[in-house]
Amino acid sequence: MRYLDEFRRPRPAMTPPQRNPEDHPIAALLAPDILTLLDESPGAVAAETEELHPADLADVAELLPEDRLLALLAALSPGRAAEVLEYLDEELRTSVLERMTAQQAAAVVQEMTPDDRADVLEELEEERLDEILDAIPDAAREETEQLLSYEPDSAGGLMTTQFATVAEACTVDDALEQVRVMARSGRREAMFAVYTTDARGRLAGVLSLRELLAAPAGTKVSEVAWTEVMRVPVTADREEVARVISDYDLVTVPVVSESGHVMGVVTVDDVIDAIQEEGTEDVQKMGGMEALEDPYMSVGLVQMVRKRLGWLSILFIGSLFTATAIEFFQEGLNKVKVLILFIPLIISSGGNSGSQATSLIIRAMALGEVRLRDWWRVARRELASGLVMGALLGVLGVLRVIVWHTAGWDNFGEHPMLLALVIGGAVLGVVTFGSIVGAMLPFLLRRVGLDPASASAPFVATLVDVTGLMIYFAVALLVLGGTLL
Repeated sequence: MRYLDEFRRPRPAMTPPQRNPEDHPIAALLAPDILTLLDESPGAVAAETEELHPADLADVAELLPEDRLLALLAALSPGRAAEVLEYLDEELRTSVLERMTAQQAAAVVQEMTPDDRADVLEELEEERLDEILDAIPDAAREETEQLLSYEPDSAGGLMTTQFATVAEACTVDDALEQVRVMARSGRREAMFAVYTTDARGRLAGVLSLRELLAAPAGTKVSEVAWTEVMRVPVTADREEVARVISDYDLVTVPVVSESGHVMGVVTVDDVIDAIQEEGTEDVQKMGGMEALEDPYMSVGLVQMVRKRLGWLSILFIGSLFTATAIEFFQEGLNKVKVLILFIPLIISSGGNSGSQATSLIIRAMALGEVRLRDWWRVARRELASGLVMGALLGVLGVLRVIVWHTAGWDNFGEHPMLLALVIGGAVLGVVTFGSIVGAMLPFLLRRVGLDPASASAPFVATLVDVTGLMIYFAVALLVLGGTLL
């Protein structure tokens, strides 16, 4: 599979995680009965489980020993086994397909919809993938290979090739007959909408099945179809696809080539899965680590440490600069030890404001609310916000010094008002600086082609810690230099 090399990640051999029966109490009750049936009457398994939803049967399957799980799938029809396999945990599903013969695996996966088949096979090692593809019919193999050639996170990687199209020049009656033939030809995942094409086969319009059924007999399809069709290119990333479906309340969105021909459609259920994966990835990156490729409980110790240690090392090195900054001003701190008391306040104020700004901008970018060209507008907004928030927090810092001094609870020396001015001015500067830096980092990362989520809150906080101390000590030198330092 030479064309897959660019998009596939090497996957280490893994042992499927143990399932906890307490997580699925109904499945735990059914599992012993299924095991008994497999031992005593395997031929009755299909009939006894036909009323169970595939997701529920998959929960039962996950509680079985893996050899008995293989026996369960073998006792079901290929179509039913395919439905159950789609709901299995990814890691377990991969292990099951690895243990099946190529012919057994091919018989099951060819019953899946094209996009689900591609998703399932994409998890396999390349040699095993080739074996299964060679065992499925030519048409299904070519369709699957085409889907596997797209990047997994693109519209091409998310789309299914099972959709309904009719020529815009045909009548409603002819269109209905064509749709019936398509629906009867096999599993059709995206029959919610019917797309119309022009004489050259390019996307021309769309109408729902309801609109098609309600249209007067003899009417041309072009007269009832909507010509303003939202579409996405085959290279669009999953965030863009999700945004189009969300903004226009769509159930499906067509994926088109450069020439305007429909390559497939992305359904809303696939978008929901993509949004969940994207959200998980972004949250993990914003926590200061690489995104995990597998569920938390399935990740081994070595992989967990590797994913987290890199960013921790960078943040640790950044924190060393904080110590260097304090050491640089050590002489002044020895003379005015009270300044040390307010270092945590200064650091936290700047780090928190920077983390807030970063989170806001990353989310706004993900939703398409801001783009690269908006950086100057964002900078102005954050400058104004930072000044207002910094001023308010600075007043609180000044009041803290004054109240403690008035109550006699301090050891601020002979110049408490100057100290209050230092605290207020430093908080103003640090919060403003943190807001601007936190907002601009995502733009910088996007500009150089990196994921803005990498501008994680810990990274921004560490950066602002160092610069915040520099601002704090600079204000202290400016205000107290001639008097105390």
